[in-house]
Amino acid sequence: MIKTPSPSGALTSLEAALAALLEGVASVPSSTVPLTEALGFVAAEMRPVGTPLPPENRAEIGGWAFRASDLAGASSYSPLHLTLPPTWVEAGQPLPSGCDCVLEPGLVERAGPIFCALGEASPGEAVRRIGEDAAAGCAPVIARRVVTGADLVLARSLGLETLSIRSPAVRVIDVSSDGKPGVSARMARERLDADGAQRLPIEMCPRDAGSIGKALEGSPVDLVVLVGGTGNGERDATVAALNDAGALIAHGIALRPGRTAAIGRMRGVPVIALPGLPGPALAGYLALAEPVVDRLCGRRPRRRIALPLARKIASAVGLAEIVLLRQEIDHWMPLVVGDLTLDRIREADAWLTVPAGEEGYAPGTSVGALALHGWS
Repeated sequence: MIKTPSPSGALTSLEAALAALLEGVASVPSSTVPLTEALGFVAAEMRPVGTPLPPENRAEIGGWAFRASDLAGASSYSPLHLTLPPTWVEAGQPLPSGCDCVLEPGLVERAGPIFCALGEASPGEAVRRIGEDAAAGCAPVIARRVVTGADLVLARSLGLETLSIRSPAVRVIDVSSDGKPGVSARMARERLDADGAQRLPIEMCPRDAGSIGKALEGSPVDLVVLVGGTGNGERDATVAALNDAGALIAHGIALRPGRTAAIGRMRGVPVIALPGLPGPALAGYLALAEPVVDRLCGRRPRRRIALPLARKIASAVGLAEIVLLRQEIDHWMPLVVGDLTLDRIREADAWLTVPAGEEGYAPGTSVGALALHGWS
């Protein structure tokens, strides 16, 4: 294991830190939740559904059900007198036996007991055919992808009441100086919730190594995120607690912002200590915590949007730097490099990391960026 006791010494590369955190980490077991609770979580594999959707031919509109071949030649100039009254069907209703199309209401006229068709139709017109929405044997969800509203529509249409998801248990421990949840701890908890972790409350912990050590001995989970106490000040006791517990892997990551972040492992569980200020805490979360959460959820790689840069990104060699971007029609506008202010965080649409070995990117370079707020 890598051990760098202080950010004043050699920094651990972001790549090495991530490799150490992800070593041995696998997807958590799946769990079953009601449809009302599945939205936003990462779907697990589910057995295919044997029934097609719809299970029979159904009307797409309210109208008159016919066999298309019985309407040959019908028009407003040559009305077709019907020997039997047609059957009216509402949208979504099964078609009567022998019928294969639906005529709009205005294409059938009635004079007393006599019905006339004023138009033709093709087989399947205004009909949702068997299996057209979902074939027999389809998966009710797309595994490893975030459950969306469209997934819930399909699941309900298939008659399902539950879905399988993977949702890791992640503790957020706020190493607080005043006993109240801080901005950065709330941010970490909210992002974890949005990323599909179990929605657990923030835990408060006094800023001393003994208390932090006791907190680390708490309930077994899949990941522990500490917030605050990672610098070199007198009250920055998080790293000392990790070191005392024999859990420290590295303190001081070659990441800007977020240089004072630390990583560890406690009884096989990854531990990430984020700086207390919001900008560095967000950078540490994006670069270190989010990949671990995605691995625990079994999530497929996040979607990147590639657009050319409107202007140059300059980056210092030797540090991985977080860049915030705003999308402007057909290009990315860099907002800030390595300094995540609250206003820029609010304004940004996406982010990317410039690797430590790069000096940046020239204007017009196409770069793939990840959503800061929202995309799946």
